[in-house]
Amino acid sequence: MKKILAILLAGMMTATALVGCGEAANSSSNSDNSSKSDNGSSDAAKINGSIVDDSYFGDEGTDSNPVTLKVWAPDAAVSLVKEQIEAFKKAYPNKKFKDITVVAQGENDAATNMLNDATTAADVFSFPSDQLNKLVDAGVISQVAFKDAVTEANAEETVKAGTIKDTLYAYPETNDNGYYLVYDKSVVSDEQAQTLEGVLEACKKAGKKFIMDAGNGYYACTFAFTAGVKIDGLEDDGITQKFAKYDEDDAVKTLQAFAQLIKDYKGTFQSLEVANIASGFSSGKCGAGIDGSWDTASNQKALGDNFGAAKLPTIKVGDTDKQLISMFGYKYIGVNGSSKFPATAQILAYYLAGEECQLQRAEKLGWGPSNKKVQENKVVTDSAVLKAIGEQAKNACVQVNVASTFWDPMANLGNKIIADTCDPSDAAAMKKLLNETIANIKDEG
Repeated sequence: MKKILAILLAGMMTATALVGCGEAANSSSNSDNSSKSDNGSSDAAKINGSIVDDSYFGDEGTDSNPVTLKVWAPDAAVSLVKEQIEAFKKAYPNKKFKDITVVAQGENDAATNMLNDATTAADVFSFPSDQLNKLVDAGVISQVAFKDAVTEANAEETVKAGTIKDTLYAYPETNDNGYYLVYDKSVVSDEQAQTLEGVLEACKKAGKKFIMDAGNGYYACTFAFTAGVKIDGLEDDGITQKFAKYDEDDAVKTLQAFAQLIKDYKGTFQSLEVANIASGFSSGKCGAGIDGSWDTASNQKALGDNFGAAKLPTIKVGDTDKQLISMFGYKYIGVNGSSKFPATAQILAYYLAGEECQLQRAEKLGWGPSNKKVQENKVVTDSAVLKAIGEQAKNACVQVNVASTFWDPMANLGNKIIADTCDPSDAAAMKKLLNETIANIKDEG
């Protein structure tokens, strides 16, 4: 971080213009972060929207030191990110770029691959909010170099979720990292889409499948969350998952209701990876599914005018219709602390997370922006998907401070509930499954 600080300060009017660029890049840093902000009054003129003054590059991007960077982007965004990087290069005609390579990399595996070997990983990478803690603790992610500009431009909750101990570590990219109900309107009516029973019955009647990746902890946690087993940050050790208090009897009844409904609609309910939803719509085999904003373009293309989107439905537990509770978070762009071109990596991350690029992703990919101005754009306000995700976000657990031990036990819970061997009437067995799941998440089992 000393190198980043030295480069970013080069040519600036004061030596205290940047914030959060201390020595260490982890949450245990004792560095002094009390300096003035990056875009304080003395340097406001050096940042114009997503473009910063050439002086921020320091000695990077010169004839003797041309820039070489690697960027990780999810599959669906690779082509667009390549276009955005070409625009980035043109925005800095006086800088020399030898090569900026874009590589497809699943966001869910970004932190794992960064931790495996940060020196060979991407300089700039996208990742979901729950991975921030491990990146910071491992010291592989740099602090944001343009904190005030980023804070001013983006929704407060996205900035907050990217901050640890008053230090902003990542550039907000989206405000929509969640899932919703997507359905074929020629199969499922808008009214039927309000209840899981209605969706499944409509799909069964039409001979179509309802797809949910119930063996994936990211989606399977919906069973537990709806039952009232909700995460509540981490314990004081910063590792162990903490849960809010819940009614165990009610939780068991809710899990039994899911198990019974899935058994009742065996053959209609299919546990498959979400990629099968869009392909299922195209082939005519799928009537509805639970998918995320990242697949919006594919699902819209497959369904055309029959594309339907809504918050997750309710499920009847006894005499009560309970709203399905999901996981919801944000996506970020991070800078590798081992980058050989740290200043340019920061400037590129800032650009890719800026207003123009976020608008392009909203227009071409259907992603929900974190940028406040883009959130007011018609492409966002008129989006049925982003409206559905926004409504579902009110019924979700925020995807921050999630223990690494959370996902596999939740996946196991989902697999057990949908298994043919599951007996929905066996409350004792369901209670045992629930308690084992919690124990394994807390690493006690």
